[in-house]
Amino acid sequence: MDKVKAAQTLVEEALVQSQSPCFTCSFQAEDVAVLHLLLKAKPDIPVLFLDTGYHFPEVYAYRDALQRRLGFRLVNLTPTLSREEQEARYGRLYETDPHRCCQIRKVEPLFQALEGYDTWFTGLRREQSPTRAHLQPLEEALLPSGHRLRKVSPLYDWTLKEVFAYLAVQDLPYLPLYEQGYFSIGCAPCTAKPLDPKDPRSGRWAGKGKLECGIHLHGKEG
Repeated sequence: MDKVKAAQTLVEEALVQSQSPCFTCSFQAEDVAVLHLLLKAKPDIPVLFLDTGYHFPEVYAYRDALQRRLGFRLVNLTPTLSREEQEARYGRLYETDPHRCCQIRKVEPLFQALEGYDTWFTGLRREQSPTRAHLQPLEEALLPSGHRLRKVSPLYDWTLKEVFAYLAVQDLPYLPLYEQGYFSIGCAPCTAKPLDPKDPRSGRWAGKGKLECGIHLHGKEG
């Protein structure tokens, strides 16, 4: 069985066992591939986007264009504080305390939303980072509240080359930032081009000793 069939089978089997699935989507290439696989099996699945207020303009434009094309059920998750309110209260946390910034703008809104679901699909891949090297296709996520979800990563063993090949076959556009040399794309202030060509996430939170924002519960940062 090739990787596309294996991923599709994993998606379908997980959906059969789920009462309330969701998918977190940053609109990076692997997420769009998973989104496409999910929409084939469950067109109404909630697609959760963490709208931190700090994304590149290209991300918002691409998200909206893809939503118009594919017609998925987009759910924008926003923090309690707006970007302006947070900066007025705490200053530029992404510079002074990126862990706290991620906690406020990503972790808290997502974990609150996940309370309503029993299955969480992701676009995580082992190749993305050393913290994801032992990623399994099926895992359990335990939220701080004690709520447990099945966490499904259909592309866990895919390479970025295979992801882009899938998008090409399916005639799906990809985020234009890839053409500018970005390969792991998060909030604009915390995203740079990779410092290490072998590590796509080495441009994230550059110089801060940080590889994860905290929403994926694995390793030391989970």
